Amino acid sequence: MVAEQLEISIPAYSKIETGVTDVNLSRLKQIADLYDMTVRELLNDAGEKDDPTELQNYKDEVQNLRFELYESQKKVIELYERKEVLA
Repeated sequence: MVAEQLEISIPAYSKIETGVTDVNLSRLKQIADLYDMTVRELLNDAGEKDDPTELQNYKDEVQNLRFELYESQKKVIELYERKEVLA
């Protein structure tokens, strides 16, 4: 039983499950370990494992946005320098 493994009473664990009791990070880690999950997976509403492909897609998208920002900044600098030469 989970309550026994956490060394707490059944009513105390029930309060955790129902959201009556707030749980600290160390207790969340204990619970996640019991279910062979990460804390992040435990807190995920769908209860699904993290999808490495989806995470990589987000990282790629962020990298692309950074590149676009860099290119935009370069264009702004070029336009500013061109304006200074014409002035």
